[in-house]
Amino acid sequence: MSMDSLKDVYIDQLQDIYSANKQSADVTTELAKAATNEELKEALRTGVKGIRDGMDKVAGIVRGHDEDPDGEHCKGMEGLVEEAKAHALEEEFGDDDARDAMIITQYQRMAHYAIAGYGCVAAFAGRLDLNEDKSTLEQCLDACYGGDRHMTELATSGINEAAA
Repeated sequence: MSMDSLKDVYIDQLQDIYSANKQSADVTTELAKAATNEELKEALRTGVKGIRDGMDKVAGIVRGHDEDPDGEHCKGMEGLVEEAKAHALEEEFGDDDARDAMIITQYQRMAHYAIAGYGCVAAFAGRLDLNEDKSTLEQCLDACYGGDRHMTELATSGINEAAA
């Protein structure tokens, strides 16, 4: 696909977000299983539901433009997923609280990638006068921000202190 217009860039980046969400949902499921703090486990399970909801919304938008949501593979999220696996799942931990702190770190890195992606495509949708798309993407963006803030609250309200 040739990038000849903002609309082409928009579709490409929506496909990238779809791929990123697919990859992050899988590893977040693994992170939830590895977490020991019950609030963290629940937050990660909720995160998976939110990621999958975002996937469904993005897929609907892409299909609404007569394109395939699976048209792109997100190498950026691939790298973040590899990092999450290496640092939170495969790493040796002598302390469960330290692992939980690392899980939050890795989740938030993926969430920040999603925040950047959703912010860009929402701005593109606005510029292209795709107001319904923009509204949907802003909902996804808000959900990402909410999940990120919740992880920060969990970290600062006890997990980091326990890991220290």
